[in-house]
Amino acid sequence: MSNLLKDLAVASKGFAMGAANVIPGVSGGTIALLTGIFGRIVDCLNSFMVADTWKLLFGGKWREFWKKVDGRFLVALLVGVLVSVFSLARLMQYVINYHPVQTWGFFFGMIAASAAVMLVRVKGWKVADVVWAVVGIALGVVVCTLSPTNTPDDLWFIFICGAIAVCTMILPGVSGSFILLILGKYEYVMGAVSSLNWPVLIVFAIGCVVGILAFSKCLHWLLERFERQTMLVLVGFVLGSLVKVWPWNDWGALVRAQMLAQGSDLETASAAVSALGSSAEVLRPMVTDLHVGGAIVWALVGVITVAVLEGLSSGKESR
Repeated sequence: MSNLLKDLAVASKGFAMGAANVIPGVSGGTIALLTGIFGRIVDCLNSFMVADTWKLLFGGKWREFWKKVDGRFLVALLVGVLVSVFSLARLMQYVINYHPVQTWGFFFGMIAASAAVMLVRVKGWKVADVVWAVVGIALGVVVCTLSPTNTPDDLWFIFICGAIAVCTMILPGVSGSFILLILGKYEYVMGAVSSLNWPVLIVFAIGCVVGILAFSKCLHWLLERFERQTMLVLVGFVLGSLVKVWPWNDWGALVRAQMLAQGSDLETASAAVSALGSSAEVLRPMVTDLHVGGAIVWALVGVITVAVLEGLSSGKESR
């Protein structure tokens, strides 16, 4: 296979990873495992944390540095990820604005199924395992219920969001965009991607770079020494955080979608909802259709999607 074809193959895998990280509930790390590049990604990231790597760069040995960090692979992967994220962000914004219940139902199904898959992978349960999982559930519920509905749009907070979210984007079973949901910045970041808000995107990207370099060793250390406990806390956290993606959490989104269906434009509908405030008691009576059937159907679609991905992954591993 020529180098160009190899680059295209890597870019296509990056595209799949980018798509996974745009959708809460699907892990980019899972896609990396499925496509057989997870170990190579980890090796690339770890190479940046070795002093000898930077000695090559600052010593003018650029070819050796490029080879050390597997630069060609990283660039092809990054191109695929970026193309995927920028092409799908507008779609995500559209479905969240016009079909919020169905969209959150889909996310709910995917996240619940991902947590179930992670639980099934744990063999030989002990009392201590249950305790770790319960700790994770409690942590997830507390974080989601105590975190404010509206978090700041300041660049310092966007930096923090990037630093935290990117650490989970490479973990199989944990979705980086799900972390953005918990932090209350998923829609904001997707909007920035869609509208090419460069200040926000640049700060978010810097946060991602700093986060992955600062925490990759920490994550590697945790998974190497306390893999079972870490994964149990993570799966518990995901389960507890389901309260954040309940399809009927945001009554304002339902009112906005109803106004859009009646012919209002997005700006008018959003302004009207903002004028009404965020009180559920005020907004709930204004919603005439809860879309329960659609939420159930799309939740099942989310479950099936995760089941198919898990089946493909298991099939690959068995071979």
